[in-house]
Amino acid sequence: MNELIKVNYETDRPTVMGRELHEALGVETPYTIWFPRMAEYGFIENEDYVTILLDRSDGKAGKPRTDHQLTIDMAKEICMIQRSEKGKQFRQYFIEVEKQWNTPEAVMARALQFANNQLDSIKQQNLALTDTVNRQNEIMTAWKPKVLFAQAVETAKTSILIGDLAKILKQNGINVGQKRLFEWLRSNGYLIKTGSSFNMPTQRAMELKLFEVKESTVTNPDGSIRVTKTPKVTGRGQEYFINKFLGLAKDKPTIE
Repeated sequence: MNELIKVNYETDRPTVMGRELHEALGVETPYTIWFPRMAEYGFIENEDYVTILLDRSDGKAGKPRTDHQLTIDMAKEICMIQRSEKGKQFRQYFIEVEKQWNTPEAVMARALQFANNQLDSIKQQNLALTDTVNRQNEIMTAWKPKVLFAQAVETAKTSILIGDLAKILKQNGINVGQKRLFEWLRSNGYLIKTGSSFNMPTQRAMELKLFEVKESTVTNPDGSIRVTKTPKVTGRGQEYFINKFLGLAKDKPTIE
């Protein structure tokens, strides 16, 4: 079938441009007058045709030209209204366009194209989802050693010395030594600052079960016995301070 006029197949149904049909039919009435007359035959905008604004053909500034995208059904009826040989010729042409559009092969091809478009859309969604998951995995990978460590100390049964806690913190990127950690614990109300109980856990710290006090007996050279007390960080305390210093809790202190 020879092409008499350009048919657009990019929409959900074939269409032609009104100005191109007007010219092809050889209508002498100006398009701006002719098309409104055609529309009066009962055609509905946005159903039978769509109005389109085009740039001026001369490239100059000014009011854009109005054109219309017509369905093949509307184009057929307009051709019949013309009552001319060209009108009859174009009407037969549009009938053939419809026949080819509705052949089983054409319908299957459109269905396959639709399925491919849907598949491409799903692929794009999956790619976006994969990117999101990958970013989340990168974040989790960065935090994983710290999270696992915090989970491990949660179930720890052995209390450790404050100096050992300082070593663990330093291994996990917290720049602190034993002396500075003791100072921080005193400054923040976990250890007593002065008196005979210096460096012993405060009442608050004991209530939180962050520390326990290990008592040991030492025999002096003169045979007398003295009792020593050593603060040790419980498993719960290790989790508490690790979470603080690694930023897993809302309060992330800076050790100075």
